[in-house]
Amino acid sequence: MGKPIVAIVGRPNVGKSTLFNKLAGKRISIIEDTPGVTRDRIYAEAEWLRYNFTMIDTGGIEPESDDVIIAQMRRQAQIAIETANVIVFIVDGKEGLTAADSEVAQMLRRSKKPIVLVVNKVDSLKEENNAYEFYNLGIGDPITISASQGLGLGDMLDRVVEHFKDEDFDSEEDEYIRIAMIGKPNVGKSSLINKLLGEDRVIVSDIPGTTRDSIDSYLESDLGKFILVDTAGLRRKSKVKEEIERYSVIRTLTSIERSDVCILMIDAQEGVTEQDEKIIGYAHELNKAIMIIVNKWDLIEKDDKTMEKFKKEIASKVSFINYAPYLFISALTGQRTHKVLEMAKKCYDNYSKRITTGILNEVISRAVLMKEPPVVGLKRLKIFYVTQIGTKPPTFVFFVNDPGTLHFSYQRYLENQLRASFDFEGTGIKLEFRERKE
Repeated sequence: MGKPIVAIVGRPNVGKSTLFNKLAGKRISIIEDTPGVTRDRIYAEAEWLRYNFTMIDTGGIEPESDDVIIAQMRRQAQIAIETANVIVFIVDGKEGLTAADSEVAQMLRRSKKPIVLVVNKVDSLKEENNAYEFYNLGIGDPITISASQGLGLGDMLDRVVEHFKDEDFDSEEDEYIRIAMIGKPNVGKSSLINKLLGEDRVIVSDIPGTTRDSIDSYLESDLGKFILVDTAGLRRKSKVKEEIERYSVIRTLTSIERSDVCILMIDAQEGVTEQDEKIIGYAHELNKAIMIIVNKWDLIEKDDKTMEKFKKEIASKVSFINYAPYLFISALTGQRTHKVLEMAKKCYDNYSKRITTGILNEVISRAVLMKEPPVVGLKRLKIFYVTQIGTKPPTFVFFVNDPGTLHFSYQRYLENQLRASFDFEGTGIKLEFRERKE
């Protein structure tokens, strides 16, 4: 069944994200004093005693609001509750019991899931006394904590893991392929993830920048197990004014670093922008597996040459990733979306590919015979042998007489020979040159 899931829920601004980050040991959720900052579910792995579990941080639940984003946040929290094995319900010890707390408690009771009631922001005796009124919620004994100061977290986690049953969970970590959806705001990243998942997993609206955090969704199919990461769209720096936006940029770059496959999504109506080039350039520098999806293809008037023309236009702007495959889709209508995971899996397989040393040296020897290295200064590069030292990305070490005699054009030639011989479509590859005496 996998690891147990713990959902952290409550009304806005009670300290859910502060607690989440403290337990995760790193800053994953955006923390601001603005209610409604965490708008989607955020996942992280946590550990207590001998238990490993997954936490979900949810957007604040406002039962009465008619606002479209708030309504979707409420729906997201509901999905998290349905997914969870244990619910941590957080309330504000400074503010005391509110009508909204009572409504959220009622919603949680209907889930019939184990609930751990946590009174946060208890930094003094006054807030400690306030905690008693939360018995009125009728969902068990409240535990007092201060998430910002890290007080009382051990007692809270003891209560949480009491609800885990050993036989229900498999402790082994499953192998997932991490796919990061990257691109400018409003190109359809969230819509595509929802289409692949078959549920309204990520908030979708036509307001650019709706996704502020990077959000993980788990998916299993015949092709394997995937984690789909919906990243916040990166705007030009001049437009990054709010602190929240700055966090989102950092989060997106971190998501690229942690991913196996990066999918650059481009709006067919806008084409490739300068910002697209920068985003995918970062993934290229890290030698990630990369594919390019052109979305909203249903809105383009086309003939039999339109697709090729579009490919050439993209290639001219991102010529440094000539190894990336293309897919033209409509996330809205579902056109070709069934091919997304298939293509991503092929990119991942190439990203994980290993070549035997014997075959590798045959290919490189043949390449050197076809085209000798140029003379640099008074010396010519001599390659003694090559071996693959790693995958993700495929990494090759060339042992040579003098790395200083390597011309960049010859390095590119060797990379092209490796690509032509071993099909590294969709992945960056890394070449290192080390000195070795004959």
